[in-house]
Amino acid sequence: MNLARYSIERPTTSWILLFILLIGGFIALQSLGRLEDPEFTIKQALVITPYPGASAQQVEEEVTVPLENALQELEYIDHITSTSMPGQSQIMVEVKDTYRSHQIPQIWDELRRKVNDQARNLPPGAGPVMVKDDFSDVFGVLLALTGDGYDLPALKDHAKYLRRELALVPGVAKVIISGMQQEQVVAEVSRSRLANLGIPPQRIYELLATQNTVSNAGRVRLGDHAVRFETSGEFTSVEQLSTLIISNPGAREQIYLGDVATIYRQLQPIPTHVLRFNEQPSLWVGVSFARNVNVVEVGASLNQRLAELEANTPVGMQLNIIYNQPEEVDRSVSGFLLNLAQAVVIVIVALLLTMGLRSGFLIGFVLLLTVLGTFIFMYLLGINLHRVSLGALIIALGMLVDNAIVITEGMLVGVQRGQSRLRAAQHVLRQNAWPLLGATVIAILAFAPIGLSKDATGEFAGSLFWVLLLSLGLSWFTALMLIPFLGDRLFRKGIKTAASDAELYGNRIYRGYRSLLAFALRFRVGTMVLMTGLLVFALLGFTQVKQSFFPSSNTPAFYVDLWYPQGTDIRATARDSAKAEQWLLQQPEVTQVASTVGQGAPRFTLPYIVEMQHENYAQLIVRTTTPDVLPNLIARTQQQLTAHHPDARMQLRRMEIGPPVKAAVEVRFSGSDPDVLRQLSLQAQAIFRADPGLNLIRDNWRERSKVLRPQFNESHARRVGITKQDIDDLILANFQGKRVGVYRDGTNLLPIVVRAPEEERVYLEQWQDIQVYSPALNRYIPMAQVIDSMPLAWEEQIIHRRDRKRTLAVMADAYPMHEETPAQMFARVRADIEAIALPPGYEMQWGGEYEASSKAKNALFASLPLGYLAMFIITVLLFSSVRKAVVIWTTVPLSIIGVTLGLLLTNQAFSFMALLGILSLTGMLIKNGIVLLEQVNTEERSGKSGYQALVDAAVSRVRPVMMAAVTTIVGMIPLLFDEFFASMAVTIMFGLGFATLLTLIVVPVMYSLILRQRPPRESE
Repeated sequence: MNLARYSIERPTTSWILLFILLIGGFIALQSLGRLEDPEFTIKQALVITPYPGASAQQVEEEVTVPLENALQELEYIDHITSTSMPGQSQIMVEVKDTYRSHQIPQIWDELRRKVNDQARNLPPGAGPVMVKDDFSDVFGVLLALTGDGYDLPALKDHAKYLRRELALVPGVAKVIISGMQQEQVVAEVSRSRLANLGIPPQRIYELLATQNTVSNAGRVRLGDHAVRFETSGEFTSVEQLSTLIISNPGAREQIYLGDVATIYRQLQPIPTHVLRFNEQPSLWVGVSFARNVNVVEVGASLNQRLAELEANTPVGMQLNIIYNQPEEVDRSVSGFLLNLAQAVVIVIVALLLTMGLRSGFLIGFVLLLTVLGTFIFMYLLGINLHRVSLGALIIALGMLVDNAIVITEGMLVGVQRGQSRLRAAQHVLRQNAWPLLGATVIAILAFAPIGLSKDATGEFAGSLFWVLLLSLGLSWFTALMLIPFLGDRLFRKGIKTAASDAELYGNRIYRGYRSLLAFALRFRVGTMVLMTGLLVFALLGFTQVKQSFFPSSNTPAFYVDLWYPQGTDIRATARDSAKAEQWLLQQPEVTQVASTVGQGAPRFTLPYIVEMQHENYAQLIVRTTTPDVLPNLIARTQQQLTAHHPDARMQLRRMEIGPPVKAAVEVRFSGSDPDVLRQLSLQAQAIFRADPGLNLIRDNWRERSKVLRPQFNESHARRVGITKQDIDDLILANFQGKRVGVYRDGTNLLPIVVRAPEEERVYLEQWQDIQVYSPALNRYIPMAQVIDSMPLAWEEQIIHRRDRKRTLAVMADAYPMHEETPAQMFARVRADIEAIALPPGYEMQWGGEYEASSKAKNALFASLPLGYLAMFIITVLLFSSVRKAVVIWTTVPLSIIGVTLGLLLTNQAFSFMALLGILSLTGMLIKNGIVLLEQVNTEERSGKSGYQALVDAAVSRVRPVMMAAVTTIVGMIPLLFDEFFASMAVTIMFGLGFATLLTLIVVPVMYSLILRQRPPRESE
């Protein structure tokens, strides 16, 4: 089909297409879902198995290892990492990156079946096994409920009310409450009174366990009615527990539980998770959003509902915002839309200034239509607006005008040569339609490795490829369909006709370029030697460029992770971290501090690392006034914590963008003997400490912790009828409390806990006086008769495993706000670490940012050869010549010259996004080369000699190539101020700036060399 004739002679169709793109684009923009970051699936599930009373080694051998062996049979598994601690096993299951989000639910179902099958073989006392497959849920709105004068149970009641109401807001997927403490009914039973009365503790346990149970008494038929039996005796209040008769059967006196015990309700004294907001105890309410919703709109509905519920909030309670994703998304997307609008305006202004008003307006208007049309296809394909998709549009801007510039330039030149508008349009489309399509496909294929990358980084940045595919493909179509239509109307009057090509290309710019090109062609070998020399210098200079993975976020917040010595009680952790929180709130830059003790916060952003349960861990989430104050504040915080919290190991870090890593530098040692692993750890830590840039050096097994080991005398115990279980129950009831039953309070089931009064359980030194009941003697005897001693020893409290092998990881991070990247520090310590002598059977692996970056780049490079091969084949097919394809591809490695120069001048790191910038450069370079060589073919077909055709073609392509470069470079300016895209913008701007020289000089020179097109002798 002759698109030029069709679009010009059928204006109705063209007008309809134009208004569909214009109006439909604006409507689609308003309807698109909005997110802060692109959705990517965290392919992890957590298998938690309690095993009360077991040591870390017992947990490992009896629970963790059998479950790991069962899980390893699943073909989907990439890695299995586990943590065995006293009383609990935690297994993290990570699925291979090749599986996408729609496949994950089925995988978790199979995982559950494996776990449930193996759970039957676990030792008595272990379980129940819990599988948390919602570990990757993101609670984009995180609220802290506080109340001056209110206790946690009161906060819990209102939090439950909020959870019920907020879950009904359209677009909300789930609402959770974090930090709830278990309430319990405590019976403090005096040992001395029980001993005097001769009542065995087991009797109290049994009565409390059975009195309040729900049991079935059946039913009876009375006439035509079925009547159920319901025996009285259940407790309806805590006070009724005091009336429970505990005297021995047949005894004259009735002894009540209240005679020997004090009974009351209280929160569990040893919390599992402590939350605070601005120094106040709090509960956190997390709200997650449904998939493919406009987070900003749902956030507005959520705010409206919260405002409506404010009237039902008890006086003194307050709901505070820890993190508000809709607000962040609105700010982020609005900022990117502003950047996009600025980039469009900058490009249009550049076109108007360099192409003339008519041509500039024509190209700029079609550019706007292309961008709006891309929004339509994004809406149809479910691609949301977020950091990556909007960044892709900005990256594409320069390339979007390439096709339009070529068609507009060709049509304008044709009219200037005296052709009719229709004929000029037909000629330029016939000449360039297929080469431009091939060049556009090549530009798209340059980004294909991102779309085809199988890892999490590819999933995170994959929309970059799809948005570029849509926008570049649409730009080719609009250039062919709308440029002739609009050009026919704009080029009707006022176009000056040129007498010859010399007049068309006779200004100073063209004459200067022609002279430079003639000089380069005269000294072809020298030109390429110079370029090769520059490339060598660039490669050497590239070794001085900083390397990184992903940059930090510009959100005005940072994390303070505090690790206290292993074995620290969670209450001590909470007390000391509260002092750090108090100091931070006194700093003028700090607006709020949210603290979580015992484990990490609910995942409120995708890159957030949720720390597992550890009593010695606390994290402060610090919000500041602006991002600019972060460097100075983080440095001051580091100094304050070092001086006033000497027992804590601290890690201060900004919020991240992209897949997160636990440590900047990490090395893992695997083997069987903990002592050998710790020895290897000490060697690695010594090397890390010798490096001036590394900080927070630690290993994940941490310190050995204390354990009391009562020495049970079995022969003495057997004579008095006492078992090890009796001793364990006694110690548990005396010092912590033994759970013996359940008290039902409406929808709440409260455990009934029996323990000794405080005055009898404070002093450990009195353990010899603790009375244990002897069934054989029917009386109490001192525990010292069956326990010889209670020595204090040391034990491994954490045993980590990776892929079924004991693995110890040594980790280190950079000093806060340190200028060096993790890659630079890794490069310094790598050789020394790898020189550590490993005993037979032991292995060493690198982790941290090096592993994550290598994994992402390997996934990218895995599909890179195929993409580049396809690009090269298309180039060959376009010209039916391998030699001409080689001419174009010669320029690709030379683009490193401009990239190195740009990164060094701006002090930007070569990040993963910069790598993607190099890929885009490849597409741009080849596209420009194709357009130039196609013009050479056209000139040769017109009868010109090889050399003259080459020079004339190069001269005629100066403006399209230069304008494509200029528009791309100026379109990148807004991205320079975004940390995520800054390195990519620098890579493209400087790389393309130098690449333009390559296209206009090196391509003709290489063409002359490879196709033997020497200048005429008289010109030498």
